[in-house]
Formats: sequence, C-alpha cells, structure tokens
Amino acid sequence: IVEAKHSLTGTEYTVPEHVFNAIQSLNSIAKNLREDRMKKGAISFDRVEVSFSLDEENKPESVFFKSSKDANKLIEEFMLLANRKVAAFIGNKKNKQAFVYRIHDDPDEEKLNNLKQTVRSFGYTFNLSEKNISKEINGLLLACHGTKEQNLIDTLTLRCMSKAVYTTQNIGHYGLAFSHYTHFTSPIRRYPDVLVHRLLQMYLDGESSAKESTLEEACEHSSQREQLATKAERDSIKHMQMVFMEDKVGQEYDGVISGVTDRGIYVEIVENKCEGMIRVMDIKGDYFQYDMDRHALVGERTKKIYQLGDEIKIKVKKVNVIKRFLDFVPLN
Repeated sequence: IVEAKHSLTGTEYTVPEHVFNAIQSLNSIAKNLREDRMKKGAISFDRVEVSFSLDEENKPESVFFKSSKDANKLIEEFMLLANRKVAAFIGNKKNKQAFVYRIHDDPDEEKLNNLKQTVRSFGYTFNLSEKNISKEINGLLLACHGTKEQNLIDTLTLRCMSKAVYTTQNIGHYGLAFSHYTHFTSPIRRYPDVLVHRLLQMYLDGESSAKESTLEEACEHSSQREQLATKAERDSIKHMQMVFMEDKVGQEYDGVISGVTDRGIYVEIVENKCEGMIRVMDIKGDYFQYDMDRHALVGERTKKIYQLGDEIKIKVKKVNVIKRFLDFVPLN
C-alpha cells in the first residue's frame, strides 16, 4: 500500500524491487497476450482521443491527445483475458446455460469495398480477396499511423465495422478475434457486467439456467443505452470543441479534408482535431460540383479539386456554440 504522502510520478517514492519485477513480468505477459490476439486476427485501432485542459471556470483552454502507454495496455489485456475466460467458462459447458455475451459481427463487405476505393486517394490499398481480412485492415491502420490522415482513415475504417452488442446468442467477437467474450470486469459502471456476475454466481452455486428471453430483453436495452451514452460522449466533445474555438475567429490553421458533400467540405484542424465546414458558397472563383465517386468538389471552369484527404489551409469564419457549427473559409 502506497501512502498518500508519496508520489508515484515523481522521485520521492522508490518502488520495491519485488513490485517492479512483478509488474515487469505482468507487462511481458500482457505483450504476449496482445501479440497472440493480433496473430489470430484482432484489429488494433489506435485512434486519437481528444481531451481538454480546463480553466478555473471549467472552460477549455487547450487541447491535448490521450495516448495509450504500456501501463494502459497491461490493464487492458488482463481485463480482456478475464472477460474472455468467464465467457468461455459458461459457453463451453455441455449443458447450455443462458448467458450475456458481448458479440461483434463480421464487417460489411460493401463498406469495405467503398473504404478501399476511398483510401486509394491517400495512396493506400488492401486486399479484400485475402481470407484474413483483419490482417489486411491492420496493415492499412499501421501504414497510416502517425500521418495527418490517420484519424480520418481510422474513423472511416471503424465505420465499416459492425457494432458490438450484448446478446444471449454467441457468435464470437470479430474485432478481438475471440470465440467467447463478455463484459465482466466493470460492474460498477455497466449493468451487463452486473448481470454476468449474478449469472456466474448462480451457475457456480449449481442453480438452473436463467430465463433466456428475460436476459435477451436486458441485453437489447443495455445495447440501446450504450449507443445513447456513446452519442452523449461525442456530443460533449463536440460542444467543448465549439467552446474552445469560440474566440478563434479570424485565426488560420492547417487542416485535412475529412468529408465532402454537395453542400461543402468538412475540414479537421491538424493541431486540435476540431472539425468545421467550408460551405460551397464560401469557395470563390468558380462553380463547384460534387463528384460522389471521387469524394470531391470539382470546379466547373478551373477543374480545381477539393478531395477527401487533401491538406488545406483555412481561416475560422464563424462559431455557433448553441447550434454546434464551425464555419471555415479556404485560404488559397
């Protein structure tokens, strides 16, 4: 037990050798577990996670990006292991017992084809004829890692994936490459984990199977609430980004085109990942038409192209925190 007066982040506290050695051993095991998952086809998303430093009034004063370090990955791997082992313990029993699984179906083939066409504009490709598609996807994610377009390609790839849901009907977890998976490790923040704890205790005590229809109803409800929670999280980040950009009108930034529609182009600012729109009416010098196949706006006379993934310099034109929109104009 480390007393509160000691700091684990500074030089005041020395970790005992046996603790250090134990953590090093755990880290080595975690790396082996992760490597084994990757070999079996698990997909590794390393998306940039935006967070904010707040002032005394809880307003964002700067943006920073969270990164997953070895310590995070160590905890993650052992949580995955616990979740997998609990699911397999119940799922592999000869006498079937109703249980709550976390499943993830195969990605949509049509969406993967569209992704392949899209990433060509960035100079990337992958082979859809391979049996191990997940290996090809990982190759794409690795190739774009650390580039300006990484966040965009990660997002586009993620949209090709099926949504993970809770159900009593196990089909495995594609993204993790597990035949059995559940959520067991966080009962203080997820109701499905509470259900799993209850079911596990029931079956360890030799009780008969729970009613599957009742569990399935709880699974559907939990999946729906999870989607709402995810949306709330996205909305809160979007709101904080608008507040952060509110006093940046007139400032210039480097950006990457993250989306193209007939109404204009979406641009993500490189240094803070805030996304705004350049409306067609604000692109001067030509009449621009939307080319769906090329994910681009093309000038009718000049043939100038604004294409998905292009780097672009922008100036902040307008910010509306209430309506959550951020308008840019291009700098030629």
